[in-house]
Amino acid sequence: MSYEHLLREAAQQKVDTYEMPMTSRNKGFYSDKVIWINKHISTNIEKACILAEELGHYYTTSGDITNQSVLCNRKQEKRARNWGYNRLISLDMIIEAHKCGIRNRYELANYIGVTEEFLDSTIHHFQEKYGFSATVGKYTICFEPLSVIEWFE
Repeated sequence: MSYEHLLREAAQQKVDTYEMPMTSRNKGFYSDKVIWINKHISTNIEKACILAEELGHYYTTSGDITNQSVLCNRKQEKRARNWGYNRLISLDMIIEAHKCGIRNRYELANYIGVTEEFLDSTIHHFQEKYGFSATVGKYTICFEPLSVIEWFE
């Protein structure tokens, strides 16, 4: 899903989105129906990954969670990240990429339109959610090493 598509989604939800200079440590921030994206991020692909997480905060977070030493805040941060992972990458997308001949993580990240770091984090999320693998129809996705197996009858 493109950065522009996510910007339109935010606008439809009446969430204002701005690009502004931030320190390299801060890539994005959400508060009170406003999202800020670090203007220094050079690609729209990385901006889309950041915006997906920040939209996750809009949909799943309540209150000020900036103090990550508080367990409840860390849980909300994780929930927002997971929302972003699920918004940009699905098991069906991984299967479709396999059908198109995509064979490694670099190619998969490019095919889906996310950063390799975001893809790796999503795969880790899927491992937490499903375990070693997940089956969708006649396909089994193994998460480590990443592979897709097609079962024939």
